[in-house]
Amino acid sequence: MPIKMVKNPNKLVKDEYEIIKNHSKISYYILKEVDFPWLIAEIVYQHHERIDGSGYPRRLKGNEILLEAKILGVADVVEAMSSKRPYRSAHSIKDALEEISKNSGILYEPEVVDICLILFGKKGFKFK
Repeated sequence: MPIKMVKNPNKLVKDEYEIIKNHSKISYYILKEVDFPWLIAEIVYQHHERIDGSGYPRRLKGNEILLEAKILGVADVVEAMSSKRPYRSAHSIKDALEEISKNSGILYEPEVVDICLILFGKKGFKFK
C-alpha cells in the first residue's frame, strides 16, 4: 500500500514514521533466510538501536548491540541526513557529522564516531 505523504514535505506524521521504522524488521526477515558467514540479518535488525536504549525496534542498549550494527548505525545517520528524502531536503555533511559528534557516547558508540570523523576529515571520504 503506498504511503500518502503529508502536505508539509518537511515532516512525517506519526503513522508514516512508524511505517518507515519497520524497514529494520522487514529486512531482518528477508536476510535471515540467506546463508551468510556473518550475522548480517542481526546487524541490519539492530542498526537503529542506540547505546542509551532509545533506539528501535528492540530498545537494545550498550553492549547488547553488535559492534557492526553500531558502525552501520553511524554510517546510516550520516548518509541519511546528507541525502534528500521525499519528506525533507538534505542536510550538509557538516550537520550530519555534528549530529554524531554531539551524541557520541549518548546515542552512538564513541569509537565508531571518532573513526567516522577521521574518515570524513583527515581521509577525505565522500559519498558518491
